[in-house]
Amino acid sequence: MIIRQGKSADVGLLLEGTFPYVSGGVSSWVNQIIRGFPELTFALCFVGSRREDYGDMRYPLPDNVVHLEVHYIHGDHAQAPAKPRKGDPDVAGQVRELHNHFRQRDPSKRDPSKPNPMTALLKAFHDGKYTQEDFLYSRTSWDYITEQYRERCTDPSFVDYFWTVRIMHQPLWQLMKIAEEFIPVRTYHTISTGYAGYLGALLKQRRGRPLILSEHGIYTKERKIDLFQAQWIRDNRGVLEKDSSEVAYFRGLWVRFFEVLGRECYQHAQHIIALYETNRLRQISDGAPAERTQNIPNGINLPHLEKVRENRVPGIPLTVCLIGRVVPIKDVKTFVRAMRTVVNRLPDVEAWIAGPEDEDPEYARDCHLLVEGLGLGDKVKFLGFQKIDELLPKVGVMVLSSISEALPLVILEGYAAGVPCVATDVGSCRQLIEGLDAEDRALGSAGEIVGIADPEALALAILRLLSEPARWQSAQAAGAARVRRYYTQDMMFAKYRAVYEDALQQPDDTEGAY
Repeated sequence: MIIRQGKSADVGLLLEGTFPYVSGGVSSWVNQIIRGFPELTFALCFVGSRREDYGDMRYPLPDNVVHLEVHYIHGDHAQAPAKPRKGDPDVAGQVRELHNHFRQRDPSKRDPSKPNPMTALLKAFHDGKYTQEDFLYSRTSWDYITEQYRERCTDPSFVDYFWTVRIMHQPLWQLMKIAEEFIPVRTYHTISTGYAGYLGALLKQRRGRPLILSEHGIYTKERKIDLFQAQWIRDNRGVLEKDSSEVAYFRGLWVRFFEVLGRECYQHAQHIIALYETNRLRQISDGAPAERTQNIPNGINLPHLEKVRENRVPGIPLTVCLIGRVVPIKDVKTFVRAMRTVVNRLPDVEAWIAGPEDEDPEYARDCHLLVEGLGLGDKVKFLGFQKIDELLPKVGVMVLSSISEALPLVILEGYAAGVPCVATDVGSCRQLIEGLDAEDRALGSAGEIVGIADPEALALAILRLLSEPARWQSAQAAGAARVRRYYTQDMMFAKYRAVYEDALQQPDDTEGAY
């Protein structure tokens, strides 16, 4: 679906489930990047799950967005009726070679003299020699699937294996079609691995233009968390066959699938950007060439937020706020449980949960029920999406109770607006609160770090800040100094300007393109 039609652009942004249809930290960053480079034109490719999972756009499109197209990889897509097909044996050999290529987990051991088999298969797709119907209905495809089931599958159900393979590959056909039809751009920039990152790898192979990857969180890590919690993945082993130390076959198959997508994106990206060092090292362990990696932390519009700070009321507001989507990865339930203890000690305190609830309605409903069950209905308020300019001056302590984060923009925004933070020890939160090195740590602590899923520790940390003015004021000053020294958007823009200039000046990769 084309929302805004363009003919060409400088940068093709590949966006999976973020801007402009989903609010949150990553989407805010995308909006910030686009507006920070008004001299460049951007073509946006939004890849979502199902049409019904998204509403209207949450962000107005900047003027330098010349193109926006939207694709849903799990929607209802018309397929040609089943019809027997023999299949091309040469293409079947290319499919086998590609899967063998994917199974090589250490890219450094691949033979550099051999071309990437993805190129040959993309060429076959482009020439009409390998269609989705060939995958779905051909004899060669059936033979390969049944062979792989016998050789590799440890789950007893062939039916589940057959349909899992089909469901798993369905989005890849759409991505190949997008790569065929996307408008010409001078460089591609994907904001994750996963489907958008694999699309970037396909486009790099198809068009020969450079690919940039910016990872806020580590996509494969976050998908593993989702997959290990997922209830829809079947495990057909009997009770006596199950070993709690082993991952069920289909769960492991999905994990390996997303690992493959990630490795292919890493191998095709010219610039691989993490927000902080721990994630950069994780990228390398997951297959990213170390020499292409670098860290560029998030940055905030400091002058604007310092003006927001001027609107703060005197003293310490007895308001605790979690800003984020109401989803399991933010562990809103731990925050709610912590507030029961906080309210017991400080009856005048109020808790706000500021973020959309439409991404996981069932989890959001559970959170509302938990609030009522703990007798906090008059103390914990769900505000939905809020403008931080209006919200932050009224907040005494910001809380992140997440089980996974990268480098949260919201902490930096809070610091600039004069709000200390209590966060779980995930991602770069310890770095942001306590400092990275000796020079940074000398600025002091901008709040407190607690363990994951520990409501008692979270509550005590909140209470210490709210009830000890000297501690709160010291944390406020440390946060303001830290963001001013290390995390401004001007610093971030300067580093991304160098990345864009390098990519935009690169000649076409005539060996990779066709």
